[in-house]
Amino acid sequence: MKHKFQNKIKALLAVAAVGTLTFSCSKWDEFKKYKEGGEIIYTGKLDSVKFLSGNQRIRLKAMLKADPKLTKVKILWNGGKDSVVYDVDMQTEPREFVRTFPMEEGIKNFVIYTYDAAGNQSVAVNAVGQVYGPRYQNGLNNRVVSAAATLVDTTKIDWLPIDLSAGPIATEITYLSKTGTKTILTPIAQDRTIIGDLDASASTFTYRTLFKPQPTSIDTFYTEPVEVKVTKEYLRNTKIPFETVLNSDRWAIPRYWKTNAAVLNFTNGAGTKFGGVDFWFGGPQLAMEAGWSSDNMVTITNGKIYQTAELPAGNYTFEMDIPDCTQNGNFYTVAAEGSIIPDIENLSSAISYAKTSTTGTHKISFKLTSTKTVSMGFVGTLQNKGCCDGTFWRISAVRLKQAPL
Repeated sequence: MKHKFQNKIKALLAVAAVGTLTFSCSKWDEFKKYKEGGEIIYTGKLDSVKFLSGNQRIRLKAMLKADPKLTKVKILWNGGKDSVVYDVDMQTEPREFVRTFPMEEGIKNFVIYTYDAAGNQSVAVNAVGQVYGPRYQNGLNNRVVSAAATLVDTTKIDWLPIDLSAGPIATEITYLSKTGTKTILTPIAQDRTIIGDLDASASTFTYRTLFKPQPTSIDTFYTEPVEVKVTKEYLRNTKIPFETVLNSDRWAIPRYWKTNAAVLNFTNGAGTKFGGVDFWFGGPQLAMEAGWSSDNMVTITNGKIYQTAELPAGNYTFEMDIPDCTQNGNFYTVAAEGSIIPDIENLSSAISYAKTSTTGTHKISFKLTSTKTVSMGFVGTLQNKGCCDGTFWRISAVRLKQAPL
């Protein structure tokens, strides 16, 4: 009985062994069906593929695999309808593969293969690139000049902000310098251009704005050049922060402005007098103030702050911004022929004046039919009302605008 049982066990193990062997053989030769047309050979594909945009062209940058069999690179787009083929000599070709070829504007889907001499190809490499052209060019706008003026030997060009989404990178300025025609670039992040060598005979400059639709674009786009007239500035040190020539802790004397003795009504411990500029309340700004002291900041009578300039014929507007003052005080803005502005009592001799003793922007206007020496500024009488009260007047900016007759 025991002998029969052992024989059955041996028979079952033999059947199981045959079955396992049959299954293993079936899996092992499955690959043969893939070799029915012969062994498949792939060439090394391009690596690190990038397409750089251009103006109606595009540049492929990629790395060639170290495959000595490579002889061609083929690039297809428009669903394979269009293509370009480049021969490759792996004996001389650098590892970095760079080719630039023409392309119509738009977003393109590319498929790239490499080939050997026998026609074996690599697996496909897919990539996307964008090409720019007339549609992009037609949507570009020049940067706008907010002001261009020359003061003494310095020309300042102020630029308005520009939409950065289209890719502006710089503004190119061409002008007549003292040594000939010169072209300079101003980065797009810079809101002012300073020119120190504009020829005295030059009254204009031209500029255009440069664009790159993408930081890696291989081409730069330009707007049409625009000519801008350069005006002259006749006043200096015209807005916060006003430059000064002599400072105390709070009060100072403004640079380039004339101040009479009445304005210098603050005396420090050393006996030095200051006035015309206040560093407090958002300054330094032009100011006159009297009071809040029984032994300093004395009453100002016909205090004057002004500049003098030679003005050619034209229509002029003299503006000022007053952020704060004693309302309805005795303050005036004046333009007068000659090298000084008159006292309040003689304002009728001025070519233009106005009482400007409320906060806000004020202006006076005048006309010159020939070149004249003109003084422009401010005159005021401010009372010292003792230790607890006073009178004040502050000016944060002035502007002289010129228009032709």
